[in-house]
Amino acid sequence: MGVELRDYQREAVDAVFREWGAGRSRTLLVQATGTGKTLCFAEVVRRVAREGGRSLVLAHRGELLEQAAGKIEGMTGLACATERAQSTSVGSWARVTVGSVQTLMREGRLRRLAPDRFSCVVVDEAHHSLADGYVRILDHFGDARVLGVTATADRADRRDLGEVYDSIAYEYGMARAVRDGWLCPIKAEMVPLSLDVSDVSVTHGDYQAGQLGDALEPYLEGIADELAKRCRDRRTVVFLPLVRTARSLAAMLRDRGMAAREVDGQSEDRAEALADFAAGRYRVITNSMLLTEGWDCPSVDCVVMLRPTRSRSLYCQCVGRGTRLSPKTGKDHLLLLDFLWMTGRHDLCRPATLLASSDEVAERVTAMTEEALGAPVDLMEAESMAETDVAAQREEALARELERMRHRKAKLVDPLQYAVSVCDLDLQTYEPTFAWQAREATDSQRKQLERLGVDPDGMDAGMASLMLDRLHERIDAHMATPKQVRMLERKGFRHPGLWTFDQASAMMTRLAQNRWMVPWDIDPATYEPGEGDEPSSLGEGD
Repeated sequence: MGVELRDYQREAVDAVFREWGAGRSRTLLVQATGTGKTLCFAEVVRRVAREGGRSLVLAHRGELLEQAAGKIEGMTGLACATERAQSTSVGSWARVTVGSVQTLMREGRLRRLAPDRFSCVVVDEAHHSLADGYVRILDHFGDARVLGVTATADRADRRDLGEVYDSIAYEYGMARAVRDGWLCPIKAEMVPLSLDVSDVSVTHGDYQAGQLGDALEPYLEGIADELAKRCRDRRTVVFLPLVRTARSLAAMLRDRGMAAREVDGQSEDRAEALADFAAGRYRVITNSMLLTEGWDCPSVDCVVMLRPTRSRSLYCQCVGRGTRLSPKTGKDHLLLLDFLWMTGRHDLCRPATLLASSDEVAERVTAMTEEALGAPVDLMEAESMAETDVAAQREEALARELERMRHRKAKLVDPLQYAVSVCDLDLQTYEPTFAWQAREATDSQRKQLERLGVDPDGMDAGMASLMLDRLHERIDAHMATPKQVRMLERKGFRHPGLWTFDQASAMMTRLAQNRWMVPWDIDPATYEPGEGDEPSSLGEGD
C-alpha cells in the first residue's frame, strides 16, 4: 500500500469484513469529516480485489468521484474504470469502477451491467442512500456486499438508514477524533441575532432555503460588521441559504476591506477561486451550501453558519470544512461562529450537537455557550463539564429507583441498575436502530445473560447483544462481575462497577469473614480500593 492506515482506520476496515462475514451484507462506516473515510473504503476495495472480486464506488458528485478514484489509485495501485456520462466500465479489466449515481440509475445503463458484475458496492456519502436512484442501483446488484460511508448518523438518520443497511460496522466520531488529536479543537462563539424562523416552511425535514434567505437579508449588513471584527485575520468559509445572499454578503465584506469571494455552481472560475483562497489571496469564501462535500482546505480556521438547519448531517458537513489539522499555517483551533442562536427553540442544530454524547449534554453545553456571550468556548472542555453535570443528575434521579431495587431479593441483576453501576453511557441511553435490534432477545442470548448474572426480561435483541459485548469485555479486562457489583452496592459501596475482579473478591472475602457486615474501619460511601486489595493479601478476619 502507498499509505499507512492509522489504528482506527485499520479497526474500521476489519470491522466491515467482520460484519459481512456475520451475514450482515449491508453495513455502515461512520467517520467524521477529515478522518480518512476515503482511505478506509480504498483499503476495503483493495482487499476485495485481492479476493478476486470487483467493486463499484458510487457518488453523486463529480468531485467525489474524482477524489475516490485518485485515492484508490494512489493508495492501492488499482486502476479505476468509470461509469459517468459517455465513459463506461463495460469491457474494462479494472477491478474498481467509480460510478455516478445520476448515470447508473438509468435503466438503459444498468441493463448493460450484469447483476453479478460487482461483489462489493461502496456508497460514498451514504446518508443519500434512501434516494430512489441509489435504491434502484443497490437492488440491481442485489447479491453484492454493500458498504455505506458517511460522516454522521444520528438517531434520526439511523432509523432512516436502517431501511437500507443492516448494521453499523464502526463509528469514529468528531469528539473522539478531536480527543485523539486527528482533528483540531473547536471553539464556538455565539453572536446574537434575533432571527425568527417560526414562519419558514419545512420541506423534506429541513427549512426551505428561499424563505430562509428572505428572512436573513435584512441582517446582512450587521453580520458583515461582525465578520469584519472577528474574521479579518482568519481563513473563513461562510455557509448561507441562497446564492443571492452569498453574493450580497461577499460584496459587503469587500466594502469593509476584506478579500472576499462568492462561489456557486455556475461559477466558471470556481476551481481557480478556491485555489486562490487556499493560497491566501482571498480570506473569505461565501457559498450557498456548495462546499459541504468534496472540498478540502485544511487551512480554514473559521466557519460561519448562516444557514439554519435541523439536519445534523448537514451541519457536521459544513463544520467539517474547518476541522482538519494544518500545522503549516499554525492553526491550533477552529472558530465556529453561529449567528442563529437567538431564534428560540426551533430544532436548530447548534455547535453543541457536534460533540455532545446526548441531547441532555448538548442542551447544557448550549446554555454554557450562551452564558459566555461574545467569548469563544472550547466545545470539548464544555462537553466534559456538561457530561459530569448530567451524569450526576442522572445518577441522582435514578438513586431513588435504585434504592428500591437494592431491597429486592432477586437472583439476577437489573440491566438498568448494572448500566448505571458500571457507568456505561451506551447501555444507559441505548435505543434500537435496526429492525433486528428491536426483536425479542433470543433464547441463546437470554441463557448467556442469566449465566453471567443479568436479568434478560424485557430486553430486545440489540440491547442483549450490546450487554453481552460489554460483559465479555469486562471479563477479559478482569473487572467486577454483576453479582459482585450488586452485593457491594447493597452494602453501600459507591461505584463498585469500576473495581477489578480481584478488588471486589477481596472485599467480598472480608465481608464474609465479618459475618457479611461492613468492617468497622471501612466507610462504604468513601472507600476506594487499593492495588493491594487482592484475596491472597488478606490476613486474619476482621
